[in-house]
Amino acid sequence: MPLIPKILLVNDHLPTLTALETLLTAPHPEEQEYEVLTAQSGAEALRLVLAHQFAVILLDVSMPDMDGFETAELIHSRPSSATTPIIFITAYYADEMNRLRGYELGAVDFLITPVIPQILRSKIGVFVELAKKNLELESTTQQLEALNQNLIVQQMRELKYHNEMLQQEIIERRQAEQRAHELATRDALTGLLNRRSLLEGLESALVSARRHDHKLAVLFIDMDRFKTINDTLGHDIGDQLLIQASQRISASVRDEDIVARLGGDEFVVVVKAMSSYEDAAKIANNILEATAQPFEIGTHSIKNSLSIGISLFPQDGEDAQCLTKKADMAMYHVKKEQRGRIYFYNDHLNSRVMERMQLERELQQALDKGELELFYQPKIDIASDRIAGLEALIRWRHPQRGLLRSGAFIDDAIEAELVAKVGDWVIAAACTQLRRWQDAGLEFYEMPLAVNIAIPQINPDLPSYINQELQRTGLHPSYLQLEITESLLIRDLDRVAHILQEISHTGVTIAIDDFGTGYSSLSRLKALPIDILKIDQSFVRNLELDRNDSAIIAAIVNMAHALDLKVVAEGVETEAQLNILRELQCDEHQGYLYSEPLNAHDMTVLLKRKQRRLRSIPASRALTAHG
Repeated sequence: MPLIPKILLVNDHLPTLTALETLLTAPHPEEQEYEVLTAQSGAEALRLVLAHQFAVILLDVSMPDMDGFETAELIHSRPSSATTPIIFITAYYADEMNRLRGYELGAVDFLITPVIPQILRSKIGVFVELAKKNLELESTTQQLEALNQNLIVQQMRELKYHNEMLQQEIIERRQAEQRAHELATRDALTGLLNRRSLLEGLESALVSARRHDHKLAVLFIDMDRFKTINDTLGHDIGDQLLIQASQRISASVRDEDIVARLGGDEFVVVVKAMSSYEDAAKIANNILEATAQPFEIGTHSIKNSLSIGISLFPQDGEDAQCLTKKADMAMYHVKKEQRGRIYFYNDHLNSRVMERMQLERELQQALDKGELELFYQPKIDIASDRIAGLEALIRWRHPQRGLLRSGAFIDDAIEAELVAKVGDWVIAAACTQLRRWQDAGLEFYEMPLAVNIAIPQINPDLPSYINQELQRTGLHPSYLQLEITESLLIRDLDRVAHILQEISHTGVTIAIDDFGTGYSSLSRLKALPIDILKIDQSFVRNLELDRNDSAIIAAIVNMAHALDLKVVAEGVETEAQLNILRELQCDEHQGYLYSEPLNAHDMTVLLKRKQRRLRSIPASRALTAHG
């Protein structure tokens, strides 16, 4: 009696199961080369696997209770069925994650419904033939046990050889299918995704973006002057240029983003899961910077630029075709107006991005050309009217816009990620100027100098940088103060607390600026190494008229003194305000009543004048002399 291989069909959808069984059943039973068994659930399939040995199992991915992946894992966990080939059947063509999971669970192939009969029979035939060989091998082995040992060895070698040849054929077929898949989904020149795969990936990304309420961007990229380069230097050089450009583009994006080549010199990047449109602008700028360096191809050094058009989901479109088209339109516009830039389909975002990019370039130039400058405003001891310290305030002598206060550019510097460079410059410049004043004999005041610190600047490298500048200038840490805005600090308190502790341990004092505007709880502020509270000027402005402001300041002063903290009132402009602050026992005041912020030269003049005046007062009166 001939040994018949068995095939197991597993599908919870009875019509599909019947259709598959019909495809695999020969019209005449005597011609049937295998036996077909069916199951409508994972549990039923497992029972059949316990009772039979199968040549191959066709397993539906999506089933209730126990899906195809769970069923496959249980089948392969049993030693006797651990190597049984499993072909998954699914209706989802572009679900690459399911394919990866299937192959990890031992799947040998995937079939997409509706199944093409010829392909199904061809794939089944390979494993049926293999099973028949294995069955024949088992049968022959039993027969050979009664024969001469030498004959057994010879027969086994032949059967092993044929079995290895069949296994090799299976491997070659699988590799051929993999190559065919790559050709169908990848660009042959660059290895990037092709147009078809891009649209499939973009549609999948849009589904995820809608589900999780994320933003998404499509970047349409075109190489400037590519046709001229291709025609002048030849297609081989042009191809190498495209390959190198594709590599630089891929290296400029995140792992989760999609990079594709549409053909010619056109590329598309899909930026997934953005928090704001600035993420798209940042990645586009990364691409421009990465491709700005010359491409070295043979003996040629080719400098070329890219133009990038950007469309955004959901504001510019809801589907892949629309977003790609609008990104293409934005790219065409930038190539027409000014190549080598990025351009949003949305005009409002364009103006904002262009302003940001312009400011970023100008601010970098300001750092390089020395256009930044520090002004200084005194802080006055209320009891003695002496200068108790200075606050350094950054200014920008802009070549076209004149002298700019920090409010005109610091927020943009934070967004452009330049605030750390600007902040480092402020610390270095402030330490240098304080050293000059002390060397000039102005150390009589022993005045600390305060600098403002932005939250992004508080990183693990800040303590070492401050220590480096103090050592460079020979200043004691007690001469340096850091002022941090309360409203910004409380948003990121946990991250910065240990960094501020490290700085405080060196002797540098820390002040909370604009106190009262951030609504921070006392328990949270107690976690910080605070030395000074600076009351926001909004509470001082109407101090003579609003009793509530007076009560708030009294509460802050009492609380601060109970915690052994010094209190500084900001924005003091009248004698009446100062008298109230004196009655409330505030420690120091700062504002236009005493002095507006002055540049280093004018502040030096002021300090020398105050110092001469104090030295001319008898020692018994010096402690109470006015500044």
